[in-house]
Amino acid sequence: MAAASMAGQASDLPTPPPERLAIPSRNPLPLSASQESQVRDIYYARVRKQCADEIKAFAACALGRTFTVSFACRAEHRAMNGCMKLHATQDEHDAAREEWFAMRMGARSIGRASDEDIFSAVAGRTEGMKSNGQ
Repeated sequence: MAAASMAGQASDLPTPPPERLAIPSRNPLPLSASQESQVRDIYYARVRKQCADEIKAFAACALGRTFTVSFACRAEHRAMNGCMKLHATQDEHDAAREEWFAMRMGARSIGRASDEDIFSAVAGRTEGMKSNGQ
């Protein structure tokens, strides 16, 4: 009888959770506010690049309009927002963070490890996208 009750108790125990990695993120280092801003700039540039056609279509529709933009360009606006929502994911943010770390490691390997240099490279990259109409 005691063996039967022990077997029943063993099956009543919850299963242990699966083993987790020691590091929960691929890039676990906490970043400063300015570094997070740089990562965010990369993230936004990546999303804008993926939705460039939709953004251009909305911009072309909105050109020369004022308060009628919301009515006349509703379809283009929804297409642009839908694309951005589709691509603005945590995975994309993680990829931007990995890109930032890769840029930082590349800067260190050639001897320019300052955050200001990395920020100017990121800012120049996003400015170039803005000047291209993206």
